[in-house]
Amino acid sequence: MKRQIRSSAAAASRPASWSRRNGSSTTIRPSSREARRSHTGSFDQICGPSGDLPRLPRRCRSTSTCAWSASRISRSSSGTVTIPTARTAAPRTCASSSPSSRLTAPPSNRASALPVAVVAAVRVAATELAAFGAEVAGCTKCRLAEGRTQVVFGVGDPTADLMFVGEAPGFHEDQQGKPFVGQAGKLLDKLLAGIGLERDQVYVANVLKCRPPGNRDPQPDEIEACEGHLFRQISLIEPKVVATLGNFATKLLSGKPTGITRVHGAEQEATLGGRRVLLYPLYHPAAALYTPAMLRVLEEDFRRLPDLLGGAIEEPEPLLATLAPEPAVQLGLF
Repeated sequence: MKRQIRSSAAAASRPASWSRRNGSSTTIRPSSREARRSHTGSFDQICGPSGDLPRLPRRCRSTSTCAWSASRISRSSSGTVTIPTARTAAPRTCASSSPSSRLTAPPSNRASALPVAVVAAVRVAATELAAFGAEVAGCTKCRLAEGRTQVVFGVGDPTADLMFVGEAPGFHEDQQGKPFVGQAGKLLDKLLAGIGLERDQVYVANVLKCRPPGNRDPQPDEIEACEGHLFRQISLIEPKVVATLGNFATKLLSGKPTGITRVHGAEQEATLGGRRVLLYPLYHPAAALYTPAMLRVLEEDFRRLPDLLGGAIEEPEPLLATLAPEPAVQLGLF
């Protein structure tokens, strides 16, 4: 359902200049620059240059992950997502018959339908993810359920292009129910700020949803019991780039035994949650906290993320017919 709504939103924003190949019904995706120009024009028609719109789902937005701020979407402490209604600019009046008087004409149906589709797509994505989070909250698939305070599901933008996957919750995460809230989380926020992003513009989760006792390493049977939750999250969020933080996340999602020291900073294609994504292994922030040399490497690897997001794998457009109707540092991080 979410994909149909997102595809409908994308169809509403397509310019008339799009062509078809060999008479088939498969659409040709415009360049990022053309897409940005098309979207900007449509939005200015609807809301004026300063119109307040929610963050676009990936089917409608440019390849720049900062094009629309996720701060438009607010979340309460209970996880409820609130999406502001798009504002429509007051009509501009002009007494003359000059070309500028055309600005007073109402927008076309295709342009005016775009914000509705955008809001609907974001709302559906958030609802699906929240429903799955409520389901996982009662998980008892492994022994970690016996000693946890609560499940640490994940937080962030439910339609994020960039998703981070860490290892497991620590003491503070277990208490607050959110991943990366300790010193490693503060470093993650600084690294994100260094590339022009904030925490609510990405999605952050862990391989394990429950804290291992004493912050020990995850055990193979625990990873096996919990990996289905992570793959389902990836399937619902549909990120373009999945950045794995540390050894355990990298080995699980790559399906290879190679350690993080050999593969960090080297992107690779992978199929996760039934989708092709770019997998980008990084050192875990907790490991870099006490090793300046490793921190410099992590910062350098982070700086490549904007380029990876801009050139990430694009899914083919659907056929037009389908658019109708402070804890102890965990071990094993590198």
